[in-house]
Amino acid sequence: MKTFTKLFLALLLSSSLLNAAAFTKDAKYRTTKIHITAEKPITAGSNTLKFAITKDGKPIAGLVSLKAFMPAMPGMPAMESKVKAKELGNGIYEAKLNLTMNGTWQLHIFITPKEGKKSRVKTTINF
Repeated sequence: MKTFTKLFLALLLSSSLLNAAAFTKDAKYRTTKIHITAEKPITAGSNTLKFAITKDGKPIAGLVSLKAFMPAMPGMPAMESKVKAKELGNGIYEAKLNLTMNGTWQLHIFITPKEGKKSRVKTTINF
């Protein structure tokens, strides 16, 4: 019976992990909240990220652009990637972001809603 219980728990855990996103992060600026996900782990090269953006609990419609950058360090120049996100509807956006190397990248998300003030949400991605 103990073996059956262990096997059942192992199967339950593995099935729940398969349904989870490989990358997830939350960012916030005042009342603007962003939930960032990716189906695959973040790696050097092209990455597809999805953003669920809300303000005061309501989805935001408008223009979203991203700027990922890594400041210059001794022996290494600064790196930057800019991209516009595609609106999928209901406050969900998708962007293909090219990160040229592993490390900590600063990520600025610029939001221009159809109504209201522009805003910028800052976070980091580390891989």
